[in-house]
Formats: sequence, C-alpha cells, structure tokens
Amino acid sequence: MFKKTLMVSLSIITLTLAACDEADFNNENVPVTSSETDENTEQNNSNADEELILPNNLLQKGEQGEEVKKLQQILKKLDYQIDITGHYDEETTWAVTDFQLQIDGLDITGLYDKKTKLALEAQFHSDNPIQPGEGLTFEKNSKTEEGKVITGNPYDVLVLVNKEHALPEGFTPEDLVIPDVRFPFTEDLPKKQMRKVAADAMKKMFEAADKENLELFAQSGFRSFERQESIFAANVEKNGEEAANKYSARPGESEHQSGLTMDVTNADVGFDLIIEFGETPEGKWLQEHASEYGFIIRYPEGKEDITGYQYEPWHLRYVGEKAAKEIMEKGITLEEYLEEL
Repeated sequence: MFKKTLMVSLSIITLTLAACDEADFNNENVPVTSSETDENTEQNNSNADEELILPNNLLQKGEQGEEVKKLQQILKKLDYQIDITGHYDEETTWAVTDFQLQIDGLDITGLYDKKTKLALEAQFHSDNPIQPGEGLTFEKNSKTEEGKVITGNPYDVLVLVNKEHALPEGFTPEDLVIPDVRFPFTEDLPKKQMRKVAADAMKKMFEAADKENLELFAQSGFRSFERQESIFAANVEKNGEEAANKYSARPGESEHQSGLTMDVTNADVGFDLIIEFGETPEGKWLQEHASEYGFIIRYPEGKEDITGYQYEPWHLRYVGEKAAKEIMEKGITLEEYLEEL
C-alpha cells in the first residue's frame, strides 16, 4: 500500500482535530477546485458555478441526499469512476476508503468525516495526486456457491460479518495496533491487536470507565482466518458442529478477523468471557456508555434469531459513534440497522 504526503501537512491537521468528535464539522462551505495550469485559471474563476462544495456533516454508507451528491462530485474530480446518484452506496464507500488508505493520518473507515474533508480539500492543492484504486482495489460483493456474501470492502467500519456475510479469506487489516488498555496477560499475542480507529476509541472508553472506578480488561481482539479455522475446528470436536455454531464463528464469518472487535472482561468473572459479565458494574456501564465511543454490544440478549449467536455482553464491535448511538438507543442489531439504511 502506498501513502502520499500532502503539501498541506496532515500531521498539523491531525493535531488540530485530536479533540474533535467524528461528526464535528465547521459551518463553512469550502469550495474546492483542482490545481490547474495558469492558462486555465481565468476560465476557472469565470465559472464559479463549477466550483464544488465539500459537505459539512458526517456521511456514511446508506445515506442519501444532496450532501452525498456533493461528496460524489468531489470524488469524481479526483478521477474516481463512480456514479453521481446522491446515494452513499458501496462504490462511494470504496472510494472514500481507498482515499483514506492513501493518505497518512486518516482513520480508515469508509466514513466521510472532518479529517477526510480536510484531506480532500488539501488534495486539490497537492503535487502528489492520489491514484484511485491504489489503496484498495474496487471489488463488488461476491457470492459463494452456497450463497454466502463475501464483502468487497473489508475496511468499511459498517461491514456486516455474520453467518451469511464473510470477510475475504486472506484479509488482514494493515492498520492493526495494540490499544493502550489493560489486558489480563502480558504476552504480546496477535489477539491484543485492533484496527487503529477502534483501538483509539477503546482507549478513550477505558479511561472513562477508570474515572468511574471501573476496571475493564481487554481479552481478545484480532484473529486471522487461519486462527479462527483452528478455533472452530476445536469447538466442533469438543461439542459437535451444531452446538459450536451457536457460539463460535466459522473462518471468514468472525468479526474478530475484521480488527474492529474486542472481547472485554473483568476480575469479578475471573477474566472469563461469560454471560455473568453483563451483570457486573463494568458490564452494565458498557451497556449504557459503549456507544459514546463508537462501540455496540454486538450480540444482544433476545436477538439470537437475528445475529445467529447467543447473548455475549463481552463482545464489543466498533461501528463509529453515529451508528453506535442509534443502534444502542433503539435496542437493535447491526443487521437491523443496516437494513434500515
């Protein structure tokens, strides 16, 4: 993957935005035009109606309207071959993700946020133009012979991963880091890792819990396709395939492979991942406050017929603050939320 350095330093932008909420946009409509040769400058100035305006609010997959159309027009100017529909579809999500993958300092989410807005604005004045598809090749969702959907954009923070929707077999996120939080073990294992955007959010969430004298521990994050394959096989051997399928994901169907998930626990339950965790002070606090940091309880109680899994109060999935707040307030699942979109 190739990263490009903008003439407008994104390190300065990142410092400026460090304390900003993902939906915190300024109120100015900033017109952008591409860097043209001097002979075209006069023509550009005389065609103000051709100036493109960057949207001012957070946008994500599934949304529709004029703001989405503005974003699509900007992306089109950067040579992304997408249709101007006003619908934040899979192509638009891919284009934003691909752009984020090519620019240092951006969270890789597929969401149009303030940092992405500033980076798009800066790109029109950069000597290092991005190349569409260089960060992430566009691939449509595909289907296996069994009818399972394989996602074409595993970096999308709203990617659906379940028994019917899987991640590509060889996918390992390139932005994995170890969050600065407590673990009940000291070994540097791969399961300590999360994607950076989720790791940063988890650190903030743990710090907030600490202020309430609550002690959360991170137990299990990223798992590779191969690791999940071994885990599922062991569970099948121990309890049979039908039983294993209720609490253990098949390889490719595990959210842990996405890098957006972390199982959490505490000392009260012996650092185990058990339903009783949901009744502890830490478990109750997460139910009420996790969404403020972009996380949801992915497998809520009473939704087993939708998620396909038993209630897991310990399983946190990062989806971004906007989606998380709506999901948790409505008491719905990620499946239901995406269907509404």
